[in-house]
Parts: sequence; C-alpha cells; structure tokens
Amino acid sequence: MTEQAIDTTTIKIFLRDDVRSPDSPHIVAYLAQPQASGLYPAVVVLQEIFGVNVHIREVTERIAQLGYVAIAPALFQRQAPGFETGYTPEDIETGRSYAMQTTASELLSDISLTIDYLKSLPQVKKEGFGCIGFCFGGHVAYLAATLPDIKATASFYGAGITTRTPGGGAPTVTRTNEIQGVLYAFFGTEDASIPLEQVDEIEAALEKYKISQRVFRYDGADHGFFCNHRASYNSIAAADAWEQVKQLFDQLN
Repeated sequence: MTEQAIDTTTIKIFLRDDVRSPDSPHIVAYLAQPQASGLYPAVVVLQEIFGVNVHIREVTERIAQLGYVAIAPALFQRQAPGFETGYTPEDIETGRSYAMQTTASELLSDISLTIDYLKSLPQVKKEGFGCIGFCFGGHVAYLAATLPDIKATASFYGAGITTRTPGGGAPTVTRTNEIQGVLYAFFGTEDASIPLEQVDEIEAALEKYKISQRVFRYDGADHGFFCNHRASYNSIAAADAWEQVKQLFDQLN
C-alpha cells in the first residue's frame, strides 16, 4: 500500500460547546489526516504516561498515512496542560503521578468529545471509529472499547486492567461485557508490569462475553516494545503487531 501524503496540526476541543474563548476548558489534540480529498474512517490514538510526545505523534501520522483521520487527545490536559516528556526514571515517576490523577469518567468523556469532534469533520465517516492506545493508553483503550462508537480497538500492554480502574472502583476488566466491537490486545511475555496470569484473565473475560478478539503474546518482548524511542523496543514484535493493527482497522473501511 502506498503511503498517503498527510497534513498535521494541533487543535482544541472545547469541553462546552457554548463557550469557546481561548481560555475556556478544552482538550488539546494532535490531528493527522490525508491530504487527498475523500471520506475516511477515523482512529483515536491514546497516549502513554509520557503525554502526546514524539512517539504518539509518529503513531498518529503512521495511521493517517494508511488512509485514516487520526487524532491523539492529551489525556493529562486537566492535570498538566502541554505535558510531554521522555523515558527517564524521573519522567516515568512524573507521568505516573499524572495518570493517578485521572478518572475513568473524565477519560471516557474526553474520548467521547474527541469522537464528536471527528464527526464534525466533513472528511470523516460518521460510523465505526477505531481506537489504539499504549501503556496507560492501552488501559484507557480497553475502557474506550465500551463506547458505542468504537468498533475496533488495539490495546497495547495496558497495565492494571485486571486490578484497578482510573480514579478507583471495580477493575476495568469487569466492564468487558460492555465492549461492542472488536478488540486486539498486545503483550510482551517479559513485561514485569503485566504478569502473564493477568493476560490470561483478560483473554478469559473476552471469551466469556464472546467479544470478537485476539490476544497476542510476544515471546521475549518487554513493556513498551512498540516504541522505537525506548530501550525496550523490539523490532520483530513491533512489526508483527503493526500488521495486526492494519488488519484490525481494515474493518473500518
């Protein structure tokens, strides 16, 4: 497939439609879309704890080059506007502190508002949205899969799905029965933050509720294996996972 030329920009999505002054509450999002005119399916990209940084922007662009309108909302907009960082131990602690301040209800609200924004764009198909998330965003993607507009979800190494939910409450896995679309989940067998028993529990929940799904376990891969900016990058696992993601999102066309 020939990669499409794309345009990128940063936009604001206002939390209240009736108030749109520059200082009004809003979400900042990175938007990438094909330059050619047409009608395209859309995909929401959900960040790691490191913000909408260079890796997340690159993923958003790669998806747009395949022929999608792709958007990455800043999930820490309430806690730390404009936050993005690298991968040092200090960066990890800072990112975790912001992630701990999020709640499932606010995250789902922000994703729903992002989808509403996509629906307002004339070049976007109005039904059947995709979602992809990594690390913290992988957990949030599992949550987002419960939204009726989300028809295809790729959840990469989302820690804590079986043990907690953002802001507290029953673990996110208990909401598996609410998933209405297809979900692909990707894990590395060497990921110390996600024991393989938890991966098995996620797969069992998906099977119990007859969710259309595939769970991928990559031997030798660690947490963050898809990110080529991290020491844990695994090119073989990342390449295979990308092919699976393309197959998944083909269902939106």
